[in-house]
Amino acid sequence: MSTDGTLRDRVVLIAGAAGGLGAAAAVACARAGATTVLLGRKVAPLNRVYDAVKAVGPEPVLYPLDLEGAAPDDFDQLAQALEPEFGRLDGLLHCAAEFRGLTPLQHTDPADFARAIHVDLTARWWLTQACLPLLAKADSGAAVFVLDDPVRTGSAFWGGYGVAQAGQAALVRMLQAEIGAHGPRISGLQPGPMRTGLRARAYQANADLVARPPTDYADACVTLLSPAGAPWRGQVFQASPAT
Repeated sequence: MSTDGTLRDRVVLIAGAAGGLGAAAAVACARAGATTVLLGRKVAPLNRVYDAVKAVGPEPVLYPLDLEGAAPDDFDQLAQALEPEFGRLDGLLHCAAEFRGLTPLQHTDPADFARAIHVDLTARWWLTQACLPLLAKADSGAAVFVLDDPVRTGSAFWGGYGVAQAGQAALVRMLQAEIGAHGPRISGLQPGPMRTGLRARAYQANADLVARPPTDYADACVTLLSPAGAPWRGQVFQASPAT
């Protein structure tokens, strides 16, 4: 699928930009013409993504922020910083995720469970809520939540991470129903298995033969963030790997 130019002159905020899919999506969005705002927890990995993005497209903006410790006011401050700089936000891509590994619920550390729910669901909503006014100012604003397979993560041992995946799928439908057809577009993106650090906490890399590089799903991120993603308003798009 060709996505060149579909994000030209658009502004896209990528949460979790230093992760596997986040980094790949940042490069793909820049290649498609977007100015990217790279949000992540650690500065050094963000700087590496910054260099990769700048090499293929408009110069990005770095915004270090730890979603685990961020409060609603921190997300409001982010939105307030973007408004005078850009005046709007065309796209918001949620790639940041928290997962400590497969553990029976009854043996899960309460802090680990709460952390997963917060980063994978609550913080994603707080960031979206803060950015909705900016997304509403764009011609075709879109918020895209990257989700894991609900069948797999809704089974045993996935803990708070699995619960948060189900919550996000409900959030996509609920928020779109409230906003309606004329507001920002809310979509979910379910990529296939990817070779990432998160997946490595659940699967042995040498035995995980179905996982693909995150770059195979980067174009799907671009499509959903662009006007071409309109058919998936309020829905979860199950992406196939790029060929």
